[in-house]
Parts: sequence; structure tokens; C-alpha cells
Amino acid sequence: MEKLGFDHARGLNRDIIAYPGTLDLVAAKEDGGLPRPARHRQVLTWVEIQLPLMQTGLAEHGLARGTDTVRRRRAMSGRWPAEFRFSRRLLVENPGTLATVQDLGRPGFASIGIGTSGAADRGSLRLANRLVGNHEGAAAVEVTWGGFSARARGELRVAVTGAPCGITIGRAEGEMNTVLTVPAGATLRLCRREIGVRTYIAVAGGIDVPPVLGSRSTDLLSALGPDPLRPGTELPIGPAPPAPPPVDFTPPAIPAGDELTLRVIAGPRHEWFTETALKTLLTSPYTVTTESNRIGIRLDGPPLAHREKWEAGSDAVVPGCLQVPPSGRPTLVLADHPATGGYPVIAVVVSSDVDKAAQARPGMRIRFSLLS
Repeated sequence: MEKLGFDHARGLNRDIIAYPGTLDLVAAKEDGGLPRPARHRQVLTWVEIQLPLMQTGLAEHGLARGTDTVRRRRAMSGRWPAEFRFSRRLLVENPGTLATVQDLGRPGFASIGIGTSGAADRGSLRLANRLVGNHEGAAAVEVTWGGFSARARGELRVAVTGAPCGITIGRAEGEMNTVLTVPAGATLRLCRREIGVRTYIAVAGGIDVPPVLGSRSTDLLSALGPDPLRPGTELPIGPAPPAPPPVDFTPPAIPAGDELTLRVIAGPRHEWFTETALKTLLTSPYTVTTESNRIGIRLDGPPLAHREKWEAGSDAVVPGCLQVPPSGRPTLVLADHPATGGYPVIAVVVSSDVDKAAQARPGMRIRFSLLS
């Protein structure tokens, strides 16, 4: 039950069940069925619990009750209806490992079971948008592991930030963290990278896909927003703003070494752990595993022991939470997190360091420092 499979395109490969008084995340068995719950416990699927809440919430926000969000999401991918076709577009030729549309997310919907989502590295998204003259929360393309290419339909002004990578526009080379012009018909390519994980492409005018609950972000866990990009997807671009203003801050630092230090504060359930657990967290290195995606980062290292008796319950989840399942090995929550979780949170990474965590590659060691 402790082994969680991760899949970049569709999120955690696991089923979500709830017991009375808690919302626990557990892995599905290899045969596709749910693990057998403890005796006399009622088992409800995540859909049975959240769908009525989501339907009510969607109706309150102007969407018809019972909207099939998955079908709506699929209708919003690939080729766009005529009303969404603009003269300036970005035609995806190769999305690489994973490419999604992201802005600063959709906060305020936790009460109906929807997490914030949005860019995993918000500082890099903000910088890219400011470089091209957009407001900081405009939608852009988040590229995981590079290998992305797209053709410009109309001349585009773009900026590429985040994890460093080689950039070509046609046969010309481009630079990170600066304004680039992509002529009509030219192809923008990002090579695969050796440092960091996620790169952001902002286009002057923003990616103008239809918003869902006030955001254009793709949420891989809740299946809201457009599908992950695939070859042939056309992204409409909004009206370009005037010439961009000067940018008054430097690019966010992308972790380049083998070790990264993240600042934390004590979590809301740190008292549910043994006296040595927090000390172990603060003095031992933890390694980023390959079981990582936009939902969270599974860490490997010394286990953090729970007390013999601890009260199970559901708590709100935010990016940066360090949840500790019964195995004792923590998971660092990222952008596409669930709204609540049943595992106790021993510590929370400060928001300014979550961006760094989103760029941590598998094999990198992470240390935690208590913010005084």
C-alpha cells in the first residue's frame, strides 16, 4: 500500500478512498482493485465524495450542474473551434516528455475539493511574463525535461525562463531570460537539459485558451483545464501588449549542484511524531526519487517515526507540505496537490523555496533547515 506509482501525463497512479473522518491516499493493487479496507470501515471513492461538491461549486460559478469536465477538457485540446482561432497561434510540433498550459492557478476552491494547481515554479513564470509585457499571472507553457518544439503562426514575442536549456529559432540560437522574436512560420525548439526540470515559455498576449474556474491551468489530478499538449495542438495567443517595460529583478536561481537546502517551518501535526523525528528531518539528507511529478516529490531517506498512537484525520494541503505516510518516508507536495490529505504533515517548506523544489531532479539530495 505504500508504493505509489507516478505518471507525468496523468498524475499519481493511485486510487483515492476515504474512511469516516479522514481522506487517505492509497495505492491500487496490481490487479486494478482497491486494497481491502479495515473491517467495518465504509469505503467511498473520491468521485463519490467530491463529485456532488464539485457539481454544486461549478453551478455556483456559472457552469451547469453535472458538467462533464473531462469531456469539456478534451474538447478544449487539439484543434480549436472557429471562435477560438486567432491570427496569432502557437502550433505544437513536439511536446517533449510533458508540456502543459499553466498560470498562477485557481485558488479558493478547496471547499469543493479542487486544489490550486498552476505553475510549479511560480517565480520563473512571473519572470517570463514580465519580460514580454504580460501581467505576471498570464498563461504560459510549462515544459518538463525539454524536447519541446512549436511553430509560430504569426510573429510572436516570447521569453524562456526556468531550467536552463538550449534554444533555437529556425537556425538561429536564442538566450534564456531575455525577449526573443519568433518570425511567422519559424520553429521554436528547446533542447533537453542537464540542470533543473521545468522551463517556461511566455508569449506576449498570453496563451488564450478558455479559462475554467478562473484559470487556464492544466490540473493533472482534478482533470481541469486543457489536456497536456500533444503534436498538432494549436494554442491561441491573446492581443499583444505594448513594448515590455524594464524588468527589475533577476532570474530565479535554479539548483545546479547535487544538494539543495530548503527552509521549513514546523508542520501542524509535528507533535504526532516522535521527539527524534523532526531532528532526523533537519539533520539527514533526503534523495529525490523518480516517483515525482507535478503532484509531489517522493523522497528517500531515514524514516520519520510516528508516535504509537496518532489520530487520523484530514487536513488542508498546500504546496510545500511534507506529508509522512506510515512508511516514514516523506512526500513533498507540489502544485497539483489534492485539497486535503490524511497523512500528517511534519513540516512545511516556505513558499519562496517551493519553486526551488519544483526544479529538483531525481538523484538530487535535499536538506531541510528550520526557519527561526
